[in-house]
Amino acid sequence: MAPARISAMGWVLAASLALALVACTAGDPEPPRPSAQVSDPTEPPSEALPTTSPERPAGVKPADFRPVIALAAVRHLAGTIGPREASGPAYERAAGWVGRRFERLGLTVQHQRVDVPAGTSWGVAVPAGRSVNVIAVPPGFVADQPHLVVGAHLDTVPQAPGAEDNASGIGVMLAVAEATALRRTRLPVVFVAFGAEEPRGETDADHHYGSRTYVRSLPAGERAAIKGMLSLDRVGVGGVVSVGSARDGLDRAADQVEQAAEAAGVPFVREDNRSSDHWQFVLAGMPGVRLGSTPYAGYHSPQDVPEVIEPDQLERTGRLVLAWLRPG
Repeated sequence: MAPARISAMGWVLAASLALALVACTAGDPEPPRPSAQVSDPTEPPSEALPTTSPERPAGVKPADFRPVIALAAVRHLAGTIGPREASGPAYERAAGWVGRRFERLGLTVQHQRVDVPAGTSWGVAVPAGRSVNVIAVPPGFVADQPHLVVGAHLDTVPQAPGAEDNASGIGVMLAVAEATALRRTRLPVVFVAFGAEEPRGETDADHHYGSRTYVRSLPAGERAAIKGMLSLDRVGVGGVVSVGSARDGLDRAADQVEQAAEAAGVPFVREDNRSSDHWQFVLAGMPGVRLGSTPYAGYHSPQDVPEVIEPDQLERTGRLVLAWLRPG
C-alpha cells in the first residue's frame, strides 16, 4: 500500500505545482524572457533576431533598424504614460519600463540617482526631487576600455506628453539596442535614458541634470574611453536629420556622423547645437553630437502626441545611428 500512497501524493503535488505556475503566469504581466528581443503587450511582436556564431556575429548595418519598435515606444510613452516630469511618478514608471526593455535584450541595467532642484519648467512650477538615469551596458563591458554612448532624455516638461520631445529619441534608441543585441558594432555601446534634461529655470545651468550627473560620475579613465556620444533628441519630425555640432570650428565627431549619414543614404543638415545632453560630454572634453531638432507646432505643449511623429523620420535617424555604429 505504501507505493500507492506515494504515487497519489505525487499526483497531488504535481497538480498543485501546475496550478501555482498558471497563477503566477496570470499575475505577472512581464515575465522574464531569455530571448534578446523586445516583446510585450506594449510593443509589436519582434521578428526572430538572426542566428549567428557567438565567436563572430554579423556586423550591424543600417537595414537592421526596425522603425516599428521605435514607433511602439513613442505610443506607449506619450500615449499611455503621458507627461513625464523628471521627479514625478510617471517618470518613475517610464524609467522602469525602459529598463525592462533593455534587460530583455541581455543588457545589464543600472538606475543612477539624479537630484533635481525646484524651479519652473516651461511656465509650470516643479518641486525638488529625485530622477534617475537608466544606464544599460553590454555583457562583459569594461568601462575604461574604448566604447560609444547613445543617449536620449526620457523626461518631458509637465504639460506635454512628449511624443517628439523626447519619446522619439527613446524609441529610436530602443530600436537601435534591439538591432545591436546579437550583432557586432565597431566598439561596445552604452545606452543611457537621461533624466531631468528639460529646464527647471531660465539659465543654461538649469537643465541637463541627468547628463551632468552621468558625466561627473565618470573617472578620468572612463571619460578617455568614450570615443563618441550621440544624443537623440526630437528625431521623429521632418525630412532630413539635423546633425548638431557643439564645437566651434573643426568637429571631427560631427564629421564622422556626416560620413555615416552619407554611407546610409540619409539626408542631413549640419547645424550648431548645444541644447541637448551631448553638450555636457563636450564640456568635459569628450566627443558629442546631437541628432534632431526640427521645429514643430506641438513643442512643449499638450499637442505633442504620437500623431505628430513621422515613421520615415524615425527610420532615417535609426539608419544613421546604425551606420555610425557599423564595423569598418
